[in-house]
Amino acid sequence: MNPVAFSIGGFDIRWYGILIATGIMLGILISQYNCKWREVDYDNLLNIVLLSIPIGIIGARLYYVIFEFDNYKDNIINAFNIRNGGLAIHGGLIFALGTALIYTRVKKLSFIKFADVAAPSIILAQALGRWGNFFNQEAHGDVVSYEFIKHFPMFIQKGMNINGLYYNPTFLYESLWNLTIFIILMIMLRKCKKNGIVFFTYIGLYSIGRFIIEGMRTDSLMIGSFRMAQLVSLAGVIAWIIFIAASYYNSKSKENTYKE
Repeated sequence: MNPVAFSIGGFDIRWYGILIATGIMLGILISQYNCKWREVDYDNLLNIVLLSIPIGIIGARLYYVIFEFDNYKDNIINAFNIRNGGLAIHGGLIFALGTALIYTRVKKLSFIKFADVAAPSIILAQALGRWGNFFNQEAHGDVVSYEFIKHFPMFIQKGMNINGLYYNPTFLYESLWNLTIFIILMIMLRKCKKNGIVFFTYIGLYSIGRFIIEGMRTDSLMIGSFRMAQLVSLAGVIAWIIFIAASYYNSKSKENTYKE
């Protein structure tokens, strides 16, 4: 599997970067289309995106390097090289959402309305980004038998054949799960007008899938004996449940008030 798509003047252009860039561009186009389903100004949304992308990339790399610091402490300059991968999506989301929150607070805008519109774009970009992991031959699971891998398309079989061994293509599971979430969120954005439901459903559904798939991976970032991504995912599911419960309670309270 060649992670390099092509070269320009001796500079390698990698599939990892191409797929991430493609995901970002598609996400921007889709968010522009989705703005009409909420009272969201596209110009402000674009400003948030342009600020959040570079800060999110920095956050994703910083998060990864912190947990893998032993691999960089003797060569700090290598911590700035992201062309071979090494971006942690949870770090990227934390920094990007923090940027969006600050921007909307300063501009006196509704953060949750912008988050609802952006959620389908974010999960689609994540789905495409996992294919960058495929070309880098990372984010996979344990060694599997040929009897297992033969059920996948031939290009997956070849890509997951690393040094003569076949590996479980967990990147594929997450990509497909994320695409499913994308479809669900696009439908919800049109059917459900309650602010926050799309964004928190994104958080909840992604966290469920990530928690399960992370348990299959061999390259998890660890904190002690725990997989960090699973801990963050668990927090995401709890946040989703709390939001749904609070929304239900508030709607019931309003119904009772109206009846009185």
